[in-house]
Amino acid sequence: RAALDRATVLLSMTKGGKRIDNVWGSGGGQQSVKHLVKEIDMLLKEYLLSGDVLEAERCLQELEVPHFHHELVYEAIVIVLESTGEKTFKMILDLLKSLWRSSVITVDQMKRGYERVYCEIPDINLDVPHSYSVLERFVEECFQAGIISKPLRDLCPSR
Repeated sequence: RAALDRATVLLSMTKGGKRIDNVWGSGGGQQSVKHLVKEIDMLLKEYLLSGDVLEAERCLQELEVPHFHHELVYEAIVIVLESTGEKTFKMILDLLKSLWRSSVITVDQMKRGYERVYCEIPDINLDVPHSYSVLERFVEECFQAGIISKPLRDLCPSR
């Protein structure tokens, strides 16, 4: 009982809370969504600089949030839509292919990521006028690579 009371006091301290997280850890689902989005964004930027698929896979697994992998899929596709070069297109395709084949990203998470992009594409298109055509091409490449199913490919919105 004394240990629980002490832990309660330590956790309720505002300044000590961050230090407690570092000592006891707050991995997985206890991290804020904002923090996880930032980590995934950093992971993708690092991957685009290094090209190291295995490192990206390791970093994603270290986040310990398999229920949030749809965010990586979503952010990765948005990066493709916003990019102008073929290099980014191919690198993201390779990353998703690798994460799919290694079963790091599940069918459900892959589907949720794509569906989120499909829902957001009208807004994305306001900022990136060619996004519909890039999305259609990327979705087709992903289908050819076996990353997504035919029904998910067929859901892709077209202009």
